[in-house]
Amino acid sequence: MLKFMGAAKQAVHADAGGEIDVSVVERTGAAGRAASGRKILPIVEGVVLVAALLAPLVLQDYLTVFATRVIILALFALSFDLVWGYAGIMSFGQALFFGSAGYGVALLARDLDITNILLVLPAGTIIGLTFALLLGGFLLLGRHPSSVIFVSLGTLTGSYAADRLARGWYYLGGQNGIPSIAPMSLGGYEFTEGPAFYYLVLGILVVVYLLCRFLVRSQFGLALAGLRENEQRIAFFGYKAQHLKAIIFTIGGAVAGLAGSLYAFHEGFVWPNMVGVVVSTQVVLYVLFGGSGTLIGAVIGAVIVEGVSFWLSDNYREIWPIILGLLLLLVILFRPLGLISFVLGERERVGSFGAKPKEKRNAAP
Repeated sequence: MLKFMGAAKQAVHADAGGEIDVSVVERTGAAGRAASGRKILPIVEGVVLVAALLAPLVLQDYLTVFATRVIILALFALSFDLVWGYAGIMSFGQALFFGSAGYGVALLARDLDITNILLVLPAGTIIGLTFALLLGGFLLLGRHPSSVIFVSLGTLTGSYAADRLARGWYYLGGQNGIPSIAPMSLGGYEFTEGPAFYYLVLGILVVVYLLCRFLVRSQFGLALAGLRENEQRIAFFGYKAQHLKAIIFTIGGAVAGLAGSLYAFHEGFVWPNMVGVVVSTQVVLYVLFGGSGTLIGAVIGAVIVEGVSFWLSDNYREIWPIILGLLLLLVILFRPLGLISFVLGERERVGSFGAKPKEKRNAAP
């Protein structure tokens, strides 16, 4: 196993830390700062966390409710960044896990009167994980390696099928969904819209973010980094690339399920769009805008896209979708690595494992 990990390190450094990093360092100031040893990523994460902690103290009540929704969507975006940013799986069906968990906890609340946070959130996470495991097993664990197009269309089909099923199933409320979901509770306390729900969601986001950060900086994350940079080489070193993809796809589904559970209780109802193609595309835009493969980029992307959408829809009600689309297009055209690339270099985005390349060059005769 250690031999394989050493080979993966060579693959990552050869593909991500060699010619690519040198050229990027020469071209961009952000990469130059990363190469000089200054860690930009922790600074960005700290600034975002402090801003999130202080937000309810300065925002009006209705904006705190909106900010809570945004943080839940940031958690959803985090699930997609794990799948696409770290494993290269373009999932156009991430809303399937998000919405199915929302419907699951809504049914628990409606039919069984179960709203305890210690039951509904784990249940939603398990629902998302189970759906991702089933879909990922079908798409990724075939006899032959699955192509990017096959997985993209497969997840897109799954999301579309779930949307049509929800709209036509009377037990799920059909077109109207399931309204008037009872508030989430803990003991005798009910979590309603406001600062308490905000800080609950923020705390969950921070915990999940730290777990994801630990995962992508672990030996498993090292294999994922090699998989993202050069899948064929990782397979040559003996890794089962499709199994790695299936594992991270399932983990992403679990995170999406947790987000969907929180979203259902925060909004108070679920509807077919939650499992559909529109929401699946929406989360792709979050990560594209913020920057894939960084985790914090997904969070920043969700906050900016939702914040700009809210402001534009309030001030330019007739043409705000056009303006937002143009902004997204400009970012994708001129900053293909997302807004996070303004401050984060390629070396730090890919990650450093083992000895630094500079130290290796100094040790060489």
